[in-house]
Amino acid sequence: MTAIDPSSLSDADRKAARKEKTFSLITKADAWFQVLGLAWLTPILRAVAGDNPKAQMSEIWRLLGVPLLAIVAFLVAWGALAPQVQTSLGAIPGPAQVWEQVGKLHDDAVREGEKEIAFYERQEARNAKLIAEGNSDKVKQRVYTGKPTYYSQIWTSIKTVFFGFLIATVVAVPLGIAAGLSKTANAALNPIIQIFKPVSPLAWLPIVTMVVSAVYATNDGLFSKSFLVSAITVTLCSLWPTLINTALGVSSIDKDLVSVSKVLKMNTWTKITKLVLPSALPLIFTGLRLSLGVGWMVLIAAEMLAQNPGLGKFVWDEFQNGSSQSLAKIMVAVFTIGLIGFALDRVMYALQSLFTFTNNR
Repeated sequence: MTAIDPSSLSDADRKAARKEKTFSLITKADAWFQVLGLAWLTPILRAVAGDNPKAQMSEIWRLLGVPLLAIVAFLVAWGALAPQVQTSLGAIPGPAQVWEQVGKLHDDAVREGEKEIAFYERQEARNAKLIAEGNSDKVKQRVYTGKPTYYSQIWTSIKTVFFGFLIATVVAVPLGIAAGLSKTANAALNPIIQIFKPVSPLAWLPIVTMVVSAVYATNDGLFSKSFLVSAITVTLCSLWPTLINTALGVSSIDKDLVSVSKVLKMNTWTKITKLVLPSALPLIFTGLRLSLGVGWMVLIAAEMLAQNPGLGKFVWDEFQNGSSQSLAKIMVAVFTIGLIGFALDRVMYALQSLFTFTNNR
């Protein structure tokens, strides 16, 4: 086929070709906008590119205008109604008071960071002086033990939930595959799932605490006891959605594919890696998303009850503190928990989009 010389095209044809290329790029980008929760960017870009601006404005209003209007209405109602509710700690804080505490928590974190830097600078100077005086045996390396900042507590909770979630995944996916492939395995696992799936984290927590305290006796191990208690509680409560969805995904693969595997005389490992997993991935990822969401909710409750480091402990400490600013700080934590939960779901959906072809969100 003879190639078309771009110089032979008219200005209108070149303009149309550029517009078509632009729309193609926007369509490709839309898949990632959907993943990131930024679907409203697509109609904006299309409108800028000249693709039926009137229709795109309607989409912009639906995807961006309506949510923003709902948020504004929520903030206005919150600001108007909050002062009307009096508690033992004073009136419910409005949006302005909560935002003020966001700034204060950030400032506290900055000050604590400066204290930590100053601590290590003093320690290094003291140790250098001891070495210069020939007293190397008196050199000591101490760890800064200042109060945890809001940011460090967020990071602690995120690390804990991911650790517990990874353990749950390692346990649930193989068991789910076994249950999906074997009716005998499914019959064995089903009563265990039905009994333990509804159990509250508040019931698991004292059991996990006692077991970890008995088994993990060291105080200088890789993980702290409080971290393991929270992570294992997350594991016990979050593995069920992944296990159930994995079993469902594996058991519902196309029977023709199973017949093909028998004809080709695939061994078990090849059958699982080449046939079962690719077919079941959409449902497996649905289970993983559900498990991570459950794990995040469970973690906050576990941290509150066991007083383990993290956002849950921050909420409980502020509740016990009883200062006039405590309610506003608790509400900052509530919004933080919600936003992190949304971000975790988007991360899992991004991974799902990379490894599967499902369009479910």
